[in-house]
Amino acid sequence: MSKFGLSGKMIAQPGKRDELAAILMEAAAGMDAVPDCQIYVVSLLPEEPDAVWITEVWDNAEAHRASLSLEETQAMIARAKPLIAGFDQQVKHVPLGGKGMRA
Repeated sequence: MSKFGLSGKMIAQPGKRDELAAILMEAAAGMDAVPDCQIYVVSLLPEEPDAVWITEVWDNAEAHRASLSLEETQAMIARAKPLIAGFDQQVKHVPLGGKGMRA
């Protein structure tokens, strides 16, 4: 089964990027307990003051879908939702390998 990758830009409500990024960083820390999540990286886009870039690599698409139903994930989504203005450039991809990824 192929790995599943998801990358995209999340746009925060004006002035709320850092608060949104902090919640996403909590989510990233929580991924340590989710064995099927190989990579969950949160980045800021220096030229876009309200944008956050998220890159995820999962063992498979089903594992990603299952993670969205976890109680902890649902709680973070509820906290983040009011801070999100929209999404842009969401891209699904098939990661082949690289530093930090398991075979």
